[in-house]
Amino acid sequence: MNLVRAELERLAARRFVQLMVLLLVVAFAVTVATTLAGSHRPTPVELSRAQAQAADEVRNLELAHDRCLRIKAGTLTPDENDYLPRDCAQIDPARMEKLPAASDYLSGVFVFANEAEPLLYFLIAFLAMFGFLVGASYIGADLNSGGVVNLLLWRPRRIAVLGAKLGTLLGGLLGLSALASVAYLGVFWLIGEASGLAGRMGGEFWSSLGVVWGRGLVLVLLAAALGFAVATLGRHTSAALGTVAAYLVVWELGARLVFQILEVTRPERFMLSSYLAAWLSGEARFWDGSACDDGIGGFCDGFYTLGWAPGLVVLLGLTAALVVAAFAVFRRRDLI
Repeated sequence: MNLVRAELERLAARRFVQLMVLLLVVAFAVTVATTLAGSHRPTPVELSRAQAQAADEVRNLELAHDRCLRIKAGTLTPDENDYLPRDCAQIDPARMEKLPAASDYLSGVFVFANEAEPLLYFLIAFLAMFGFLVGASYIGADLNSGGVVNLLLWRPRRIAVLGAKLGTLLGGLLGLSALASVAYLGVFWLIGEASGLAGRMGGEFWSSLGVVWGRGLVLVLLAAALGFAVATLGRHTSAALGTVAAYLVVWELGARLVFQILEVTRPERFMLSSYLAAWLSGEARFWDGSACDDGIGGFCDGFYTLGWAPGLVVLLGLTAALVVAAFAVFRRRDLI
């Protein structure tokens, strides 16, 4: 327990960690200031106009659904511009997750219900970057400066020391992420109440937002563990940064171009970013051009999807493999 407390104090005292927290606060403040500057409380006239537009759009959706049913039944001749899905239920307003609302037609008004999820994605992206950089620098600086050697003189158990460092990092990051998320969304909810609109927050709003938040926290912790593991293997913070840069340039950009030239089928399956997007959003859709090259005319659905389960398996598998390798190498490495 003394080891964990000592590591927590060391983590909080690191200047890089303090700088990243400061950048988080600055980014938060800039986003809040920008939102306040671009939002206003809607007037009764604006609300009335927006409600009328939303009602018109719902009516148009109902008419389109009714027209689709009549065409399918053969009682109406379709026009050239008619959109006919395979099943008219796909455009049934009664089955839509979200119908047009007045908040969708307000200009210059911050609507919390509409903006909460994009804002949360922004916070998750920043925290994931924060976790990776802090995780890499936390162990990389100690390995490069000899801090780990000094710590082992006090507690000569390598696996316990490295495990305490990783556990302290993940625990501290989890607490910071939870506090930052509550403060972040809470402030924007207040902005919506005071200088905009709260919007529709009933139904599945909070549950869906909670799912995104939970997935984001997992991603943040995985990013921190990944940075920690790569820096441990490379014995330096720059090893983690170089590895990420090399992967992005050589594989995500270079290999993607090669796959396009070679016309590889579904190249997104080989990209880590695809699985990251699938995990974070629940499902990622990609276009497969080769699916519609069979020479047969008519409708062709060339999209395919990656679900959250394969995304989680790939991310967890990669992180776990690197963490295990880092512990195995650290156990046998000459640290002097």
